[in-house]
Amino acid sequence: MGTIAKIHDMLVSKQCSCAELTKSYLDEIEKANSELNAYVNITGDEALKTAQAVDKKIAGGEEIGLLEGVPMTLKDNMSTKGIETTCCSKILTGYKPIFDATVWEILKGQNAVMLGKTNMDEFAMGSSCENSYFGGAANPFNTNHVAGGSSGGVSSAVGGNIAAYGLGSDTGGSIRQPASFCGVVGLKPTYGSVSRYGLIAYASSLDQIGPITKSVEDASIVFDAISKQDKRDSTSKGNVGGETFSKLNNDIKGMKIGIAREYLDGVRDDVKEAVLAAAETYKSLGAEIVYFDLPVLKFALPVYYIIACAEASSNLGRYDGIRYGYKTEHYTGTHDMICRTRSEGFGEEVKRRILLGTYVLSAGYYDAYYKKAQDLRGTIISAFNKAFEQCDVILAPTVPMTAFEKGHAVSDPVETYLTDICTVPVNIAGLPGVSIPCGFNANGMPIGMQLIGKSFGEATILNAAYKYQQAAPEKFIDTKWGVKHKNKNILRLHHSVRR
Repeated sequence: MGTIAKIHDMLVSKQCSCAELTKSYLDEIEKANSELNAYVNITGDEALKTAQAVDKKIAGGEEIGLLEGVPMTLKDNMSTKGIETTCCSKILTGYKPIFDATVWEILKGQNAVMLGKTNMDEFAMGSSCENSYFGGAANPFNTNHVAGGSSGGVSSAVGGNIAAYGLGSDTGGSIRQPASFCGVVGLKPTYGSVSRYGLIAYASSLDQIGPITKSVEDASIVFDAISKQDKRDSTSKGNVGGETFSKLNNDIKGMKIGIAREYLDGVRDDVKEAVLAAAETYKSLGAEIVYFDLPVLKFALPVYYIIACAEASSNLGRYDGIRYGYKTEHYTGTHDMICRTRSEGFGEEVKRRILLGTYVLSAGYYDAYYKKAQDLRGTIISAFNKAFEQCDVILAPTVPMTAFEKGHAVSDPVETYLTDICTVPVNIAGLPGVSIPCGFNANGMPIGMQLIGKSFGEATILNAAYKYQQAAPEKFIDTKWGVKHKNKNILRLHHSVRR
């Protein structure tokens, strides 16, 4: 049973009230956040108000949904009406949206208890969370290491047990990479299955919202809740593949699990060994392992950075200091004001990507870079379609390494870009991918692997992930229960790390 179902059972059986549970989480945030820096905005009053509404329903004998009263968090690039949403950038300090993102609208309608907004790389640009205006989130396994990015705050909060689950966004691995680093589950859904309305854009053709959770079961529950068609997002289709939660635990005997040899190139030995050991676990469950070549993967990283930066250059053009957010104090005219505002408001990594994106879109370079990248994108999509003629899902490392120490991304940003090498192909092709823990290195840091599926094949990859979690539960973070509070059992999750 996952964390969400356990909380639901505790609330329904009145082992604790939702208000007590929420207060317990808020107390834990107060203790842990100074070290983890997972939250940049704690919404305690709103959380307790929702919790009291859930308690009122329970007291009145009304049924509650699985997600009602469950304490959760949102990455700080999802619009929350009246609640500051900054993308962890100076340029959006003080910005309070006048509408909710669709995903939050859905969850708020189900009485989800939002504990706060979580840390991230500025405008989701980064792989360590250290590009945040508020400083990076720490890894709950070892706070001297990064939580990953860009959804590092969500992964740190879920891994550190100061949120039951959270929503992140994934443009080139920003859900799966930090999930791998923090030993939790991260699902990047098919492009279009979850509405992007209200998600502050980085690269619109690549961005996708998804859940970060303790277990595969939890990821399935949250995905089913948020994958609704939305007319306000022209790319939204909803969950075309159907409900995933009811399909968990289907037999995978005879399933063909593919491993592209190129996915193992340049991967650290401990990560490769853990992924191949997971393949053996699947064989023991009756699955067939199929090795194949996918040579176009070598183009994925340059294609991603050209397209993502080009779209970022366009999307971030709206931040000018005139309509909302930060505005420079001293300027001589409108042009000077915009230049100074953007120079002072954006961090170095964001400015680097805007400049690169503007360059590849400029006259004389458009055909050489952007057009060529789009052509190669089509080639990569075709290659994945052909690969799925040989297998049902693809197994790969999530990241070529485990979480690196703080400061590494700043000292060697180019090497940090390479951490995306296993994740960006999924975004380029618009496919679903789920990262799940598959072991620990010699220092006790988590190792993650990802399962990649066909478009709208979330049910298939989540079921395969669930079967692995059942077969190898020791690879997942252990949770403890039963702290006494006011003579009632209150959920409190302790972090158990294999050293």
